[in-house]
Amino acid sequence: MVRLLWIVLFTIHLLFCSAFGYKLNAQSKSYYIDAGTVKGLHDLFRFKNGGINFLSSHRGGPDFSFAENSIETFNNTLQHTYSIIECDPRYTKDSVIVLHHDPTLDRTTTGHGKVSDFTLEELKKLHLKDVNGNVTTAKIPTLDEALEWARGKTIVVLDKKDVPIEKRVQKIMEHNAEAWAMVMAYNYKEAKKCYELNSKILMEIFINSPEKITEFEKSGVPWENVVVFVGHSEPKDPELFQLIHEKGALCIQGTSRNLDRIYSKEEVSKIEDLKNEYIKLFQNGVDIIETDIPVPLSRILPEIPKAESSKTNYFKSE
Repeated sequence: MVRLLWIVLFTIHLLFCSAFGYKLNAQSKSYYIDAGTVKGLHDLFRFKNGGINFLSSHRGGPDFSFAENSIETFNNTLQHTYSIIECDPRYTKDSVIVLHHDPTLDRTTTGHGKVSDFTLEELKKLHLKDVNGNVTTAKIPTLDEALEWARGKTIVVLDKKDVPIEKRVQKIMEHNAEAWAMVMAYNYKEAKKCYELNSKILMEIFINSPEKITEFEKSGVPWENVVVFVGHSEPKDPELFQLIHEKGALCIQGTSRNLDRIYSKEEVSKIEDLKNEYIKLFQNGVDIIETDIPVPLSRILPEIPKAESSKTNYFKSE
C-alpha cells in the first residue's frame, strides 16, 4: 500500500513538472557564467559593440519547493537559465555572515525572532520555506558557503542589509573571489570606499537620471568598475540607457515590483502572456533583468546570450 501511494505521488509530480514546464534535475543542464579572471569579469560587464542580455535572480530566484537565499535554489535557477545571483548577507549573534533577506526569521524559516539574536549553530537547525510557505529541506547558508559554491558557476551580487561594504569586500578578498563576486554600493561614498579597499572588485551602483551620472563621476570610481541599476521602472529620461552605454557600463532594470507580480499574483493565465513586455525591456536598452521569477522567464526569453555576442565564451552549459 505504501509503495503504491509513493508511485502515485511520484507520477503526479512528473505530470506537474511536465504541465508547467519545469525541468527535472536528472534531465536538466546547468547554465554557467564563468568570467575566469578579474579582467574577464570586467570585460563581461562592459558595453562595447553592443550589450549582452541575461538575468539577475533576486534573492536567488525562489520557486515552488525552493526557498529564497538558499544554495539549492541557486542551483535550481542555473538549471534553467544563465543568471547572476543576488543575495542578502546578515550577521548572526556570533558575528557570522549568513544569507537571509528579512531581519526576522518568521516569514521564510521554521524559526521565530531576529536573525541577529541567534548563533550560527542555532540557525542551522532551522529549515527554509518556499514561496508558498512550505517547509523545505534547505538550511540557511553562510556567505562563505555561497562564495565557494559560486566559483566557476556564476557571479554572486552581495546586497547590503546589515553588513557594511568594508566587510563584504573583506569576505570577497578572503575567498579570492574578485572574479565571481560583486557588491552593491548604495551611494557613491560607498562606491569610493570599495574602490579604495580593492580596485579589482566590481560594483552595482544606482543611477536613475543623467544628473546622477555627473554625481557619480565626481567619486573618481572608473566606469570599468560598475554595472548600473536604473530602477524598477522605465527611467523618466529614455536617453539614460544610451548615456550609460556610452560610458561603457551595462544597465540593470528590476521587474520584481511590477511585471513579476502580475505573473505571481496570477493576473495573467501564463507567463507567455507577458513575453512581449519582458522582451521590450531588452529592446529599450536594458541589458540585465533583475527578476524574482527566473525559472518561468527562462521559458519565454530569447536566446541568452545571443549567438553573435563576443562574450559567449563566458557562458557554458553542461
